[in-house]
Amino acid sequence: MNRILPIVLLLLALATPAGATVELALQGNTPTTITEVYLRNDIPFLAIGDVLSALKMRGHWDSVAHIYDIRTAKGTAVISPGSHYLRLGEKFTPIDPQPRFIDGRLRVPQSFVTKVLPKALGVTVYYRNLNPPEAIPSGNGSSLDQLFAFLLRKKKPSNAPTLRGVAIDPGHGGQDVGALGLEGSKEKDIDLQVAKRLEKKLKMQLGIPVYLSRTGDYTVTRRQRLATADHPDVDAFLILHAQAAFTPAAHGVILFVRPKEESAAGTPAEVGGGESMRLARSLADALSAAGFTVDGTWRAPLLPLGRGDLPTVLVEMGYLTNPADQSMLSDPAGDERLAGALFNGLKSFADHAKPKH
Repeated sequence: MNRILPIVLLLLALATPAGATVELALQGNTPTTITEVYLRNDIPFLAIGDVLSALKMRGHWDSVAHIYDIRTAKGTAVISPGSHYLRLGEKFTPIDPQPRFIDGRLRVPQSFVTKVLPKALGVTVYYRNLNPPEAIPSGNGSSLDQLFAFLLRKKKPSNAPTLRGVAIDPGHGGQDVGALGLEGSKEKDIDLQVAKRLEKKLKMQLGIPVYLSRTGDYTVTRRQRLATADHPDVDAFLILHAQAAFTPAAHGVILFVRPKEESAAGTPAEVGGGESMRLARSLADALSAAGFTVDGTWRAPLLPLGRGDLPTVLVEMGYLTNPADQSMLSDPAGDERLAGALFNGLKSFADHAKPKH
């Protein structure tokens, strides 16, 4: 399987995705046809301006605060590129994948139109994709489902090291820049810089293989990101991001792990529970010891986390809308300190997993 997978991924990367056209309206109104739909990882993205126009709503981009205000009957809702939430008053509704700039316009995923807005505003939206992707026939689920399954922990010999290899996914890349900083810094660049510094430390100090989903500024599909963890010696998977917020006051590092079925999404993670949580705690302790503000560990149903029981943590390394965080993340010395803390967290995770004799 491991020898076949790279060939499959190469073919997927070379294939040009078909365009999409959607019909959109508030329930009971005449639908508007939107033809400017971009596909990213097989997910349709629509310009927020086109969406609001079709739903007879209005919005405004604040280039200073780097947020988009949506005027609604319930008040002003706010979204931002790089943020995983829509804010309406004191209520936060998760957005996954997050809004992003594509070809010069802020765009939102299909799920924002079909799930997030209806839930937040209490409205019914008519949405129809006139060019839906072809279903992949498979008795065992789609190819993406199978890739999610690769995040299951692999069996290893009892005498094997506790941390044989690490997979790292630097977020974004290529046309997907991610969040934008106060001084024009781009999340995609920061994610990759920290990932490379962490890769070097792991290889030099622990002598273990490290697998990056990308090593340069290019687009990576979700399949390719997940496939990074499909190496038989990978025992931990880190996903690196930075983010933006609705206020410059928000700062610090946030860690995300998969939700338990019995846990409510978007709620603080409870004490105990799983190897991913243990890895997150080790990372949080190391970050705090290095002087970083850790603003919590959360369970959330974010797509990058996938499924399975491979220890996996998404690290939001700071806010590019906060002056102090932005300055640290844009400084090579700050990236080096952050990579060092993540290394210490991984090493502590491995050391505490060693069997006691």
